Amino acid sequence: MLEMNWLAVYPQILLLAMTCVIALVDLFSTSPQRTLTYRLSLVTLAAVAVLQLMYFEGGFTLYAMQGLVVADPMGHLLSFFATVAMFVTLVYARPYAADRDILKGELFTLALFALLGIHVMISANNFLVIYLGLELMSLSLYALVALRRDHAVSTEAAMKYFVLGALASGFLLYGMSMMYGATGSLDIQGVFAAITAGEVNAQVLVFGLVFIVAGLGFKLGVVPFHMWVPDVYHGAPTAVTLMIAGAPEFAAFAICIRLLVEGMIGLAIDWQQMLIVLSVGSLILGNVAAIAQTNLKRMLAYSAIGQLGFMLLGLTPTVISGNTFSAANGYSSAMFYIVTYVMTTLATFGVIMVMARQGFEAEDIDDLKGLNQRSPMLAAVMGLCMFSLAGIPPTVGFYAKLAVLQSIVSTGATGYIVLAVVAVLLSLVGAFYYLRIVKTMYFDKAESHVSLSSGPGEVRALLAFNGALVLGLGLMPGGLMTMCAEAIRLALAG
Repeated sequence: MLEMNWLAVYPQILLLAMTCVIALVDLFSTSPQRTLTYRLSLVTLAAVAVLQLMYFEGGFTLYAMQGLVVADPMGHLLSFFATVAMFVTLVYARPYAADRDILKGELFTLALFALLGIHVMISANNFLVIYLGLELMSLSLYALVALRRDHAVSTEAAMKYFVLGALASGFLLYGMSMMYGATGSLDIQGVFAAITAGEVNAQVLVFGLVFIVAGLGFKLGVVPFHMWVPDVYHGAPTAVTLMIAGAPEFAAFAICIRLLVEGMIGLAIDWQQMLIVLSVGSLILGNVAAIAQTNLKRMLAYSAIGQLGFMLLGLTPTVISGNTFSAANGYSSAMFYIVTYVMTTLATFGVIMVMARQGFEAEDIDDLKGLNQRSPMLAAVMGLCMFSLAGIPPTVGFYAKLAVLQSIVSTGATGYIVLAVVAVLLSLVGAFYYLRIVKTMYFDKAESHVSLSSGPGEVRALLAFNGALVLGLGLMPGGLMTMCAEAIRLALAG
């Protein structure tokens, strides 16, 4: 049994050990480019990603550490994507951070600790382990937002993020405590068994559920718990904004599945309705508010609210007229959506960071004027990302939206068909501000005719590959969709 315990957490142990090694090595680093720290971080992330992929292909499910941890294919696949997202983020972030004097060991060690928190959340099988991972991730991200200590806007963003993040953690913890009071268990399986048996105080249970959904809403950044998203996206250094907008989305998705589906499927009738309200509210506010934005990062923040609202639609078809036939289809579509959304977000912020020169932040939409004349490669990658976020074929965003819509329309329920129509109409509203970016890049006259560098060699190569994936997975989405469907099937079977 001890051997199984270690086997289940080898990736997390490797990540923790190497993060400590990197922190120590950096103490003796004299290079302003932090070359050794950077390379050690990338090697660590690559090794952890390979290990997670091997575990996923093994297809096994292990319960370890007295049932506190679950190592299953869904967890391995989400952890793999989170690790790859952090790898890509660090590659994009290095030149940007060097120009702003924040290329320090803390950038790498805090990023790796945030990723460790994400891994802990994804593999948690107990309320306290979820909370432990959540705090490790959140505290690392709070510190990263405030990394530019002499920058007033970043400090303000960090304070807002910390205060509202603490409030969200409190909501989640209070909801978990009420669940424990109602069911007598902190284990997800124990909660599931108690709810299924029906020997619980229904009033306390639903009250606890409301707080848990509110806490999840904060962490996802959906309406009406979205107030931190635009300010933090705008105020944080762009490299840190990407760390918040990328890998943590996989942890948020994972704890939605762990808590709501694996633990509280018996309360699906209640939380389905809450998620529908959060989803529609996010689609409306995110897409409408983004139209008024002139700041690119704030526009992408409101866009994120709308995109995550769309993803939540895939989690809603759980129990329809007493049966669960639509559940796996919806969850796998939502998982595919979150993977492709993060992939597109990585490329989008990658372009913004490449454009940002020392003392100049490419934060306003007007900064993209005539980008095609100055750097056709950057304009092409950004254009593909905007088409994908808008859901225009043949990009992967179109297929992701189609998969989610198909999962809710296939229920046959009138309410879900109406919901699909509303989502499509609001996506059309969203297409306006995405296409405005394309129009600015290709049809507006450049204010400067100086050609723009596409960044260092590894950044340029990764950005081109990232953009090609956005298009390639739109043309051939089957492989990734199959992986997501298989991961969800095995998770629900386990």
